Amino acid sequence: MRKRASIKFFSLYTALGLPFVLTHFAFAADISSVDSFIQSLIQVLAGLAGLIATGFFVIGGFTYITSSGNPEHLDKAKRTLFYSGLGLVITIGAVVISSIVTTLATNAFGK
Repeated sequence: MRKRASIKFFSLYTALGLPFVLTHFAFAADISSVDSFIQSLIQVLAGLAGLIATGFFVIGGFTYITSSGNPEHLDKAKRTLFYSGLGLVITIGAVVISSIVTTLATNAFGK
């Protein structure tokens, strides 16, 4: 069991660290390309977070429906729904704040 955990850790560490090792550095990059890259990265991450939140909404709703009056399952479903909604609100807030910061930085530094 310990060997399996270490293999999972190593593969996760490799999968997350490999893109940083294999990338080429771009010195003196064009600001507009960096700006568009960051905006597209934020959009992709927000989309993934929305997809995950939708999945947790479905899981929480299914648990709520199938709780059959069991207070423990009902409480678990309510917490799942609450925290998935909270995560979705935080994600939307992060997208709005990053859009505002991008607009302010573009206006301040010019393009």
